[in-house]
Amino acid sequence: MDKKNALRAGALAAGTTLMMLLMSSPAFANIRDDGDDPGKGLSVGETLGLYVLAPLALFAIIAGLVMVLDKSKDRQPKAKAKA
Repeated sequence: MDKKNALRAGALAAGTTLMMLLMSSPAFANIRDDGDDPGKGLSVGETLGLYVLAPLALFAIIAGLVMVLDKSKDRQPKAKAKA
């Protein structure tokens, strides 16, 4: 019974995915919609800064704040007492 349910779930997921792909519009459509006004594209430097450097900087800032504002004094984990 378990194999039958897994096959049914897989078929349902595959069918749903296929229908979503068939009904969605192409990502790089040549026909513009009414009111569509795309701006200029990003350069390589702007793209790397926005999608690589900015998240890394944000991560470093948050990690630094957590380390600086950490109030605990004991850095080593305590050994469990044997019962």
